[in-house]
Amino acid sequence: MKPALTTVNATGKHTASVIFFHGSGDTGPNVLEWVRFLIGRNLEYPHIKIIYPTAPKQKYTPLDGELSNVWFDRKSVNIAASESKKSMSQCYDAVNQLIDEEVASGIPLNRIVVGGFSMGGALALHTGYHLRRSLAGVFAHSSFLNRGSVVYDSLANGKDESFPELRMYHGERDTLVPKDWGLETFENLTKLGVKGTFHPLRNTLHELKTASITDLQQWIYEKLPPLENQVQNKL
Repeated sequence: MKPALTTVNATGKHTASVIFFHGSGDTGPNVLEWVRFLIGRNLEYPHIKIIYPTAPKQKYTPLDGELSNVWFDRKSVNIAASESKKSMSQCYDAVNQLIDEEVASGIPLNRIVVGGFSMGGALALHTGYHLRRSLAGVFAHSSFLNRGSVVYDSLANGKDESFPELRMYHGERDTLVPKDWGLETFENLTKLGVKGTFHPLRNTLHELKTASITDLQQWIYEKLPPLENQVQNKL
């Protein structure tokens, strides 16, 4: 099933896109509202379209098999758990379709950033470092990869490639996804050639914060500058 899409369109000519994946049990519209609440307005640019997809409902094992808006199933929310390859591959199909639709509309891969919160951030890591390594950047907020993740195997087999830049944020008081899991993930990725930064957030639980979204807003602009800026820089 295809994810339902909520979008904040570019206010001018659309030349770049951001796909922002929500956490487990959430929706795209909720993340849009959360971001709007934190910074007092939409995350919006003259040239960048922001896409907030909603995962189709599926049975979710950590909720005893109840239906939930989740990108993939997993045995438990634990860094030591193994990934469900079947569930991940179904999820990959939906993500690849989302990206292909942007490319078909004229946006090249190097003008697309993917990211997300919690489970959505994990999906973004799979997307940028396993599925589509030509993307402009990846961000992950309060997220982690399982220790035996296919992403690590994939990176180890592509050492001569250049990978998208990574931006990670993690609450120091997060009890659902401990900061140590996020930091371990970041360190594993950097050992395999990923370049980026890890930002611990003081007095922060499992949540987005105004400071992290404000920083993310600037980082996205740096990764996806207006095309006229790129032309001027080359002159």
